[in-house]
Amino acid sequence: MGQNAIDAIEPLTYQEIVARLNGRPLLLIGMMGAGKTTVGRRLAARLGVDFVDSDAEIELAAGMSIPDIFAVHGETEFRAGEARVIARLLREHRGVIATGGGAFMNGQTRVLARELAVSIWIKADFDLLFARVSKRASRPLLQTADPKGTLRDLIAKRYPTYGLADITVVSRDVPHDMVVDDLMAKLSDHLKGEHDR
Repeated sequence: MGQNAIDAIEPLTYQEIVARLNGRPLLLIGMMGAGKTTVGRRLAARLGVDFVDSDAEIELAAGMSIPDIFAVHGETEFRAGEARVIARLLREHRGVIATGGGAFMNGQTRVLARELAVSIWIKADFDLLFARVSKRASRPLLQTADPKGTLRDLIAKRYPTYGLADITVVSRDVPHDMVVDDLMAKLSDHLKGEHDR
């Protein structure tokens, strides 16, 4: 078997992944409840890089919680601030960035992500998402008379755009480390594909 055939089978080591990223951050996108923060922390730990949650950075910059930003300033102002924070993180952060569910819907954010990062969609089905998000009352977009309908509408609007990400990994009702394993395998394949182009 030739070296190229061996390379195609063998996944990259953590060190090889970091080397091939060459300072580019990994941008995790997906719906609320998909597991971006939990998976992101574990992914960063495996790769030996820093983790940052864009929602936490937005709250820090605004000096208030995201529900309060929505209540006081509205969603439009929140989205503008979110885009500014994520643009800064994409330029300055060298590790894993978890984003809020609406972040990748911003066209400028998608352009920057394509230029500066590797974007990874953590995709989950409706039942899993609703089971997770219904446990937390801090989701401003679901404070409606019909949260299930609202979540279905958000999925219908966002999933085609999320599909533009470089990599898609399916989140399931399994230990998060299994999702990280899947993500690492797909990231390895993606980076090898870049190398071969």
